[in-house]
Amino acid sequence: MLKPIEVLMVGVGGQRTILASRILAQAAQEAGYDVKMSEIHGMAQRGGSVTTQIRLGQKVYSPLIVHGGADILLAFEKLEALRLLPYLKKGGTLIVNNQAIEPVPVLTGAMEYPEDIPGYLQATVPNTLVFDATEIAARCGTVKAANVVLVGALARRMPIERPIWEKALAEHVPARLLEVNKAAFAAGYEL
Repeated sequence: MLKPIEVLMVGVGGQRTILASRILAQAAQEAGYDVKMSEIHGMAQRGGSVTTQIRLGQKVYSPLIVHGGADILLAFEKLEALRLLPYLKKGGTLIVNNQAIEPVPVLTGAMEYPEDIPGYLQATVPNTLVFDATEIAARCGTVKAANVVLVGALARRMPIERPIWEKALAEHVPARLLEVNKAAFAAGYEL
């Protein structure tokens, strides 16, 4: 019997959140899970919010995650983690890229970007991992692999074996970028 798992991925347009969710969905299917996924693109090409809900289990009927229902919240940007925090269940896991991408209201001066989001998240959710996925990806060869660093961190915390994740990664990343992305995945997995 496969234990149900609900994963909410949140980010900003251009962070390759959708690719990360497809890697997760592929790995989960390979591991025998039934998978349902829903994507929401809020002006993604203009830096808007991107949210992907992925539900896994023996049999899943809907991709939608309710408030307080996500086992894991994987945030590609820290303000998005703060914004979607109500979806994380009590005792859930929060994985956050410590990156700030200012939304339009902040850029126009209408609002201020909140201070010390990581501190607040860590004080609120005991099982929180905050790190700079962009810097780690840069050390692996390209900042564009930050999403795969985050997938590696997620993979370490899920009941799906590492070779299955690596196979899914290879199926979704172009061959010419595979080695860089393998290094990014490994770096995230070791966090």
